[in-house]
Amino acid sequence: MDSKTYQVCATCIHFKAIRKDKKMIYYCSRLKYDTKPTYSFNCWDPKEHVKRLMEKRGGTT
Repeated sequence: MDSKTYQVCATCIHFKAIRKDKKMIYYCSRLKYDTKPTYSFNCWDPKEHVKRLMEKRGGTT
């Protein structure tokens, strides 16, 4: 498996999910941009647990 399997905003260290007025807002703290969990940007930096999972499954970080 390669990083493209995991490379979505929800697995990135910059991804923030905030509940506001009973609504979820998804935000990239690096880009200062609204996003969605399934979006993907070139600046993707995986969270630690995703890195470990990738290594365990034979992927590269």
